[in-house]
Amino acid sequence: MKISRREFLNAGSGALVASCLGTASLKADSESKPRKNNPLNKTLGITTSSFSGHIAPQATKGKITLLELPRILRNELGMTVIDLNTSTLASTDKKYLDQVRAAADKAGCVLTNLKMNQRNLDMNSSDAATRTKALTTYKESIDVASHLGLKWARPLPLVKRPDMKIHIASYRELCDYGAERNVQLLVENYGWMQDDPASVVKLVEAIGHNVAACPDTGNWDSEPIRYAGLEQTFPIAVTCDFKARNLGPQGEHPLYDLKRCFEIGWNAGFRGPWCFEHANKDRKQLFRELVLMREMLQGWIQEAANAS
Repeated sequence: MKISRREFLNAGSGALVASCLGTASLKADSESKPRKNNPLNKTLGITTSSFSGHIAPQATKGKITLLELPRILRNELGMTVIDLNTSTLASTDKKYLDQVRAAADKAGCVLTNLKMNQRNLDMNSSDAATRTKALTTYKESIDVASHLGLKWARPLPLVKRPDMKIHIASYRELCDYGAERNVQLLVENYGWMQDDPASVVKLVEAIGHNVAACPDTGNWDSEPIRYAGLEQTFPIAVTCDFKARNLGPQGEHPLYDLKRCFEIGWNAGFRGPWCFEHANKDRKQLFRELVLMREMLQGWIQEAANAS
């Protein structure tokens, strides 16, 4: 199914409205029904970080470019959603960004999110210059997201728990900036957030506007926290990083239960997009495993849909 940019940009508006209404709406939304009008329902894709080590700015032996990725994703991997990472953008020049958009459109793929993973930034610093540098860099990335027609952008949480007053104020500044450019900010469980199952929901509630959740199935400090965290986070999610570590030949995943992660999301009313985050240094093996994950998730979606 080919999704128009207008349909995509309108997707998730219900979650945006809920986040603007604050805590009461978020709690009410935790018992929400599936979002039937979302054109990204049941769609599958990848985070481009999955291709770290396989993507290069220029085509070279054994490497692909981001401009080739949409065609490969659609034709070889059978998926359509691309969740971008700043590390995989060869340039932020508008001509290059237009080429990325055109490549996605031509392949029938949709670009959804920009993970702003620049290192050595701290928007939580008590030092005004350090904080301003981070916010300026993130705003430039939000401009990139807007030019690409993305719906979402996500700043990178740090390992150390921040001063929450500064953190929330900085997030709100980015949310205001994004709102003017039709880009919604996301909160992802990572770093300091991984030991608290309610961390994403609490932060989204505190920020209060133009913000939603992007749960990562892998980034939790323990099994009890993982499943409790997903149960709390999926009801306010607009996209998901469906992360898998080492896979067995038939998709076995001993580190944690992938199907249980899916079922928690489905039962919370989340239907997609599901973006696989999975790495392998061997590109042939990476492709095989991504196809295996796609087939598993498609099967679970079909089973769940038939049972509902």
